[in-house]
Amino acid sequence: MRRFLSLRDFDWTLLAFVLILSVVSVFEIYSATIHTKFHGFQKLQVLWIAGGLVAMFIMSVIDYHKLLSIIYWLYGFCLLSLVAVLAIGQRVMGGKRWIRFPGGIHFQPSEWVKLVLIVVMARYFTNLAGRELTWRDIFQAIALVAVPMLLVLRQPDLGTALTYTPVLLIGLFLGGLNWKRASILVLVAVLGMGAIWTSGKVLKPYQKARLTSFINPDADPRGTGYQILQSKIAVGDGGVFGRGASRGTQTQGDFLPIPYTDFIFAAFSEEHGFAGAVLILLLYFLLLMRLIQNAQTAADLPGSFLVMGVVAVLIFQIAVNVGMVLGLMPVTGIPLPLMSYGGSSVLFTFLALGMVMNVRMSRFVN
Repeated sequence: MRRFLSLRDFDWTLLAFVLILSVVSVFEIYSATIHTKFHGFQKLQVLWIAGGLVAMFIMSVIDYHKLLSIIYWLYGFCLLSLVAVLAIGQRVMGGKRWIRFPGGIHFQPSEWVKLVLIVVMARYFTNLAGRELTWRDIFQAIALVAVPMLLVLRQPDLGTALTYTPVLLIGLFLGGLNWKRASILVLVAVLGMGAIWTSGKVLKPYQKARLTSFINPDADPRGTGYQILQSKIAVGDGGVFGRGASRGTQTQGDFLPIPYTDFIFAAFSEEHGFAGAVLILLLYFLLLMRLIQNAQTAADLPGSFLVMGVVAVLIFQIAVNVGMVLGLMPVTGIPLPLMSYGGSSVLFTFLALGMVMNVRMSRFVN
């Protein structure tokens, strides 16, 4: 029998890092939108963070082994919800990504799929532990991720679909994929991406343009290269210590696109400079190191898989978002965890961290 989990075993250090980043998020959203029609979003962000904290504490006391036992049912529900988005989802800016419920509530199933896939991969590869992965094992794991990924690409939402990839990769890595099969998979993946790129059936023309515009944004400065150019100008304009809160010319002049979501790091860098940007990245580094420590000290293999799945997704999102802001990666619409505005993204992050908390607290359970 498991004794009751005690909040004394809660990872309060991890929570401190999360709260610091969340507070910075609220103030930056306020600062970046103060002279725009989006002013007031910081109040909604506070509500999302409060709801996320509640969700985190609830998730932290739910035995993750119970999640593992019912995860395939949850996986099936997620697939149905993604199909529902394509059928009855609300179309916004050319894409169907949300289901609208009475009261103005919007539900984005693709964000929750990340959490489900983390648990699915943990369950799948734990069952294979102790033996070498076969090609059948590998293809089944790929299929589990590929099905929801293709459904999300149909919305179309390339950014969110890409966030499913690190869950698969960390699962294969921890599951014991040998280097020979890994090399073959890399080769097949490269050929497959080439086929997808030339087929014209998976990626829309505007998605291709977004994926290549970062290489030479000056080729179309008012079109596909506009976002990257304005972001790089904002980051450079911040200098060492920044222009100060609410004083960024790119942000306040409405040159920087959506500074409260995808480009919030650019807005923060303009206002707080290189020093502020380094401080934020240091906080992310400490948070990730704390997560990895929890993975290393987990009570069992499934717990380690769960935590490392969360780590993989967060590292991917942070790297891609910051790289996008600096013009080193394509603009894919991937939010910066705990910083970007958005209910679904915030709640996913807090639920994922709540699951990590549960793994940590389970170490002390008899």
